[in-house]
Parts: sequence; structure tokens; C-alpha cells
Amino acid sequence: MLLWDTLLIALREIRRHILRSFLTVLGIVIGVASVITMVTLGNGATVQVTQQIKSMGSNLLMVTAGKRLGPGRDSSAPSFKIADAEAIARDISSIDAVAPASSQSVTAVFGNENWSTTVTGTTNQYLRARNCAIQTGREFSTSELRAGAAVCIIGDTIRKKLFGPQDPVGKRLRLGKLSFQVVGLLEAKGQSSMGQDQDDIVLIPIKSFQRRLSGNTDVGIILVSASDNASTEAVKEDIENLMRERRHISKNEEDNFNVMDMTEISNMLTGTTRILTALLGAVAAVSLVVGGIGIMNIMLVSVTERTREIGIRLAIGALEREVLMQFLVEAVVLSSAGGLLGIVVGLLMCAGLKGVLQVPFVFNPGIVIVAFLFSAAVGVIFGYFPAFKAASLDPIEALRHE
Repeated sequence: MLLWDTLLIALREIRRHILRSFLTVLGIVIGVASVITMVTLGNGATVQVTQQIKSMGSNLLMVTAGKRLGPGRDSSAPSFKIADAEAIARDISSIDAVAPASSQSVTAVFGNENWSTTVTGTTNQYLRARNCAIQTGREFSTSELRAGAAVCIIGDTIRKKLFGPQDPVGKRLRLGKLSFQVVGLLEAKGQSSMGQDQDDIVLIPIKSFQRRLSGNTDVGIILVSASDNASTEAVKEDIENLMRERRHISKNEEDNFNVMDMTEISNMLTGTTRILTALLGAVAAVSLVVGGIGIMNIMLVSVTERTREIGIRLAIGALEREVLMQFLVEAVVLSSAGGLLGIVVGLLMCAGLKGVLQVPFVFNPGIVIVAFLFSAAVGVIFGYFPAFKAASLDPIEALRHE
């Protein structure tokens, strides 16, 4: 009953100075809204990175010549051959697909339209390794792969840029100076986590690529998809041992190839986004402390304004702990109200920004509860000193206060 009466008194005092109370809790509102927004958007970014990594391939490993990828790669390392991919498929267990692939930038032309794209020579296993699905048309036939036929499967970006609303299957396009017939259209996958357009691609049989475009039998990369129940680390180790044997690398020599595990990349990227989310949440939480200082300031002002009232209450028999409770409850009500309003504002901001930032909305009830409890704790911590000051007033001195 005492607590209920104290709560009613606190609400009455807040209503008496509604504008001042609102400005006081604004820091709490901003702090809670910022924490919820940063953490929710950060979790959405983490989920998005995970989904995009999965879209690049299920349990994917990429075997490349040279110790590193990109410009720093060792160009003197011998390239792979189709026989290396066949050896992996034959000798390594617990794998679903093995696809040799080589790529080259080429200008694709259809009618009056042209588009600079990437042509990849590979096999049908590429589709399984990269989790690609045929939207319309078909895969390469066995005879087309064996003979190196002039056929291709295109991504959705190529369809938009060259064919527009037309169905591209059955039509012929030019890759450089060579004419290829479109036999299939891939389902759209969108951008990867690295910002690369996964639909801006043309697939042709690897023998067509070697004979008509590259002029050699080199394989740029071997894609390996491990089985769902297999350890990618074990498959990676088996591939490394097999490649060392096939490339005649002795025990004291370093590898002249690289096996990259997409699971490791996924863990690294999601770990980075989680750290950034935690840092952003911590920075946003600073405004909660600022809001708490605002509450302490206004409560000290309130104690000064109500010194005579406090003296009267103490003089007629109110206990110090009751006065302490009165001001402490008032501070907690202010901070809790700010916390609830901050939760609403934060969730509305997340809903609005998800479309702008193109990240999924991932509701985390845990961070909402923590943010609210933290805001209430701020009221207790920063409201205690003004409440203690009010309870410690000398009744006689308080009654003399003008």
C-alpha cells in the first residue's frame, strides 16, 4: 500500500512538470532507442552475411593455384588440370560435387545490346557446388560437355541487360567473336557479401572455354562441395594431402596451392559483424549514462524546490526511508518511462532503416529486455543520491527554507 501511494505521488509530481519531465527522460529515450537500433541492425547484418555466404555454395571449398588469392598470388605456381578435379572426385570421400572452372572477362553481345561480363568454363557440377538452380531451360548435356559445344547458361543480370523481357533460351549471343546458343537461365541470387553480382555470369562447357577462349588446358579454380554431414576441415586436409602428392611437393616444401574454406570465411565475417555490433551498442549505451546524469540533475533541482515539503513530511512523522523511497520511485518512473518510449522508437527506427540499408529485421527480445532493465537501473543509480539527500535533510532547517 505504501509503495502504491508513493507511486501515485511520483506520478503527480511528474504531471505537474510534464515538459521538464519529458526533457529529462529524452536522454534515456535516445539511449535505449540507439542501443536497440544498433544491435538489431547489427544482428540483421550478421544474418545477411551468413545467408549470402551460404548462397555462394553449401560447404564450399575453393582450390586455387598459388599460395594466396588475388594480386599477391604466386603466378609461377603450376596451374591445375581437369585431371586434378577428377582425382579429387575419385579419391576424396564425403563430397557432393567437384567442378573445375576457369574464368575470363568477355563482352557479350545480342542484337544492339552489349555487356561486359565474366565467362566461366565449367561442368554441371558447378551448379551443385554453388547452389545454383536452373530457372528455365536445361543443364549441359553429356555430349555438349565432351565435345565442347558452343552452348551457354546465363545469369539473370545477362538476361536483363541483353534480352530484357524476352525469353533468352534458344537464342544465340556472341561472346567476343564467338557465337553461343543459350540453353539455360539461372535463378537470380543477388549480390554476394563481397558486393559481387552473382547473376552477372555466363557458363559454358570447360572444353569450349579451353579451346575457343583461353587456348590452353589450364584450370583456374576447383570448387568442391563437402557433404552436409562431413567436416569441411577433414575434407580440406584430404584435398591438401592429395594435391601435395599430385604436385610432387616434398615434406619440407610449402604448398604451391591454396584450399579456402567458405565456412572459415563465414565465421570470420560473422565474428567481425558481431564485434562491430557490440562496439556500436556500447557507444550507444553511453547516451544512457548521459540520460542518467540528466535525471540526477533534475531530481536535485526537485529536492531543492520541495525542501519545505520534505521538512513538513519529516516533522509530522514521515520516516527517512519513506522520503528516500518517494524520490527514488520518482527517478525510476522517469527512467522506466523513457525506457519504454525508447523501445518503441528503436523498433520503429529498425523497421524504417531495414529497407534503406537492405538488411533483414531480426527481432531480439533479449536486447529489448536488457535495454529496459538498464534504463530502470540508471534511474536507481542516479536517483539514489538526490533521494538520499532529501531523506537526510534536517526537518527544522527544511522548514526554515524559503
